[in-house]
Amino acid sequence: MIIALALVLAYLCGSFPSAYLAGRLVKGVDLRTRGSGNLGATNVYREVGAVAAIVVLLFDAAKGWVAVALVPQWLALGDSAWVPVALGAAAILGHAKPIFLLWRGGGKGVATGGGVFLALVPPAVGVSALAFAIVVVTTRYVSLGSLAAAAAMPTAVYFFRGPASAVFQASLIISAFVVWSHRVNIGRLMRGEERRIGRPGAGSP
Repeated sequence: MIIALALVLAYLCGSFPSAYLAGRLVKGVDLRTRGSGNLGATNVYREVGAVAAIVVLLFDAAKGWVAVALVPQWLALGDSAWVPVALGAAAILGHAKPIFLLWRGGGKGVATGGGVFLALVPPAVGVSALAFAIVVVTTRYVSLGSLAAAAAMPTAVYFFRGPASAVFQASLIISAFVVWSHRVNIGRLMRGEERRIGRPGAGSP
């Protein structure tokens, strides 16, 4: 019963619609109908502005961190290695399919997943963030940077935690989800139609 309550709380944390609220509060728009339609920091940056995008990025990361680092403390959960992993997955699910928006719209899980792993394996987040930054700076494709970060995360977790850890196994699943959530972007990248950061055009991660 306590585990079920924890999963619900983690899901609700992930469901907090920070990008949607940023669009409504700053510009009076529904970001699900603007730009890429994605409720993530990149679409906020393009449609609302840099300051709002930074705030949304921090909130989205905080959702994952709170679900993993604080929810177990609030409910005095045990030491099972899979409990924080499951809570992190619930938070990412909430971000992708937020109940507060009646499951219509959501983000792709990059920032929230980063918050989850910040609570689980902080050094791995640094490696993943570095991969993201290098790819974005050199290519100006945020989606490609997100894919690079997703690929780097399991490798970093493997190095810091080993292949037998629950966190490593979860990192493979979560990274696969992030890649799957970028399937449209991957198609645009292959066709040369993906939008680079700071340039006009169609598409956004």
